[in-house]
Amino acid sequence: MSASKNNKVMPFMKPLILVLNGPNLNMLGTREPTQYGHETLADLAQGCADSALAKGLEIEFRQTNHEGELIYWIHAARGRCAGILINPGAWTHTSVAIRDALVASELPVIEVHLSNVHKREPFRHLSFVSSIAVGVICGLGSHGYRLALSHFAEMFQEQTA
Repeated sequence: MSASKNNKVMPFMKPLILVLNGPNLNMLGTREPTQYGHETLADLAQGCADSALAKGLEIEFRQTNHEGELIYWIHAARGRCAGILINPGAWTHTSVAIRDALVASELPVIEVHLSNVHKREPFRHLSFVSSIAVGVICGLGSHGYRLALSHFAEMFQEQTA
């Protein structure tokens, strides 16, 4: 366990960040490389693990194409994780259930997108997650995940100082 009930990180623990990836992200590297790049999901996971280690964080990196499974993982994070980094994929624009699960987790959330959703189709401009997130990063590829992990590390350093 990395966070107490009020999400403060204990000084002797490495904060655990749940990194969640939604539908079709398992196809990274082959799906629309002009939008998402050539990095695979495994490359992204390794980059996050390396970044987390360097910043004194632990991560659990997960991907699913099943909305209910993602919601279950969010529920299970409450009281166990210090924060959630989420790329909801297409569910960003459609899932009130994921938004509600994130709110119920009572954890800080950072929303990340590999592509700049605001330069794409109008239906991608709406996010059900953004209004409850600490921050939103989009259009920076995998670097956005590393920036989110950096922000979490800074948040938790401030809490333990």
